[in-house]
Amino acid sequence: MTGVQRGFSKVALFAVCITPFILVVMRAVEVMGMSLGPNPVTELLHTMGKTSLNILLITLTISPARRLTKINALVIYRRMLGLFSFFYLVVHFCAYAVLDLGLAWSTLYVDITQRPYITVGMLALALMIPLAVTSTRGMQRRLKRKWLTLHRTVYAIGILAVTHYMWQTKLDLLEPLIYSLILAILLGERLARRLHRRHVNAHRPA
Repeated sequence: MTGVQRGFSKVALFAVCITPFILVVMRAVEVMGMSLGPNPVTELLHTMGKTSLNILLITLTISPARRLTKINALVIYRRMLGLFSFFYLVVHFCAYAVLDLGLAWSTLYVDITQRPYITVGMLALALMIPLAVTSTRGMQRRLKRKWLTLHRTVYAIGILAVTHYMWQTKLDLLEPLIYSLILAILLGERLARRLHRRHVNAHRPA
């Protein structure tokens, strides 16, 4: 992939990732007859949270897709995808704190401490903050191996995010279960590779 192709592909990916945000803004201001429906805050929360989860799962797909296709250039998109997942999660939280709770911090505290699905959602957000802050190449060079260890917490974030989605869903659990299955496959593939490497190393002649 040439530098021009790489730059164009990143611009295209940026456009795709920002589109859900543009669309939700258009729906909020009712452009071209669009709207967020009878429960705009709930719809905004659901759309932003689900978009964050979708992009997070796509981010986790990069490594196995690269191994399967042998296209190493796929890794250049991981940082942008991760940051967009964080961006939508922040918007999701802001909509909850500002529009749903009206910045009632006492209510927020009660929700975080007494409602399990809010607790795991806030924990996922807290864990994503250091990943976003250290996503630059400069931080990667400074932290070296610690950077890789830190960014492996994305697996825990994925589990927390899917758990948050499942616990807050009261009726139809089919979609959360599909997300859980996708995440289980992505994490299972990584676990299988790690166990295979350990097995090979254990039986390698001294």
